[in-house]
Amino acid sequence: MGAAMKRLILRKLIVDERNELFDAQGMRCLEFASDFSRIREYTATVLADCPAAFREGNLLEQQLSEIVKNGVKHGNRNDPGKRLRVWFDMRKRARFIVEDEGEGFKDLEAWNDFFRKRQTALFEEDFDAFLSLASYRGPRSDETDGGNSLIAALEYWNGGMIFNEAKNKVGVVRWFTGGSTEA
Repeated sequence: MGAAMKRLILRKLIVDERNELFDAQGMRCLEFASDFSRIREYTATVLADCPAAFREGNLLEQQLSEIVKNGVKHGNRNDPGKRLRVWFDMRKRARFIVEDEGEGFKDLEAWNDFFRKRQTALFEEDFDAFLSLASYRGPRSDETDGGNSLIAALEYWNGGMIFNEAKNKVGVVRWFTGGSTEA
C-alpha cells in the first residue's frame, strides 16, 4: 500500500480523552438549550468576535453549525431540557469543544469502517463501490442524515477532530495559512 493510500485511509474519527484539544483553560464557554430552530443563532453568537481572516466565506460557520446541530439532534435528541456547551478560542486559530448530554456517538467505529471503505474505493477508482458508499446510514439515521458532514469535517478541521471516551464531546481545531491573529 502506497504512502498516499495510507494517509487517505488513516484519516478517521479518533477517541482520545486526554488529548490536548479538550484542555478548555483560557477558553470562553456558552451554554445553549437544545433548540434545533436556533442552531444558526447559536453559531452566530459563538462566532460574534471571530477574526475576519478565519471566516473563509461561511465555511467556519458551516462546520461549527454542523457540530452544534449534531449535538442538539443526535446527542440531546432535540430535548430542550438538555444543554449543549460550547467552549471556544479564536486567538491564534479556531478551536472549539462541543459537549452534549446524550449517550454519545455509538456508531463511531462503524462510521470509520464506512469511511475507510469509501476512501479505498475512491483511491482504487472503483466508482461503483464509491457511489454505493455515498452516504452513511446508521441504525438511528433519518432521511436527512448521511454522514457527509463528518467527511467534510475531517477535511476542514486540519488540526484535529477528537472525541472523548463517552463520545458526547468533540474537540476541533482549524489552523489558517495567514498566521495568527491578535486576541
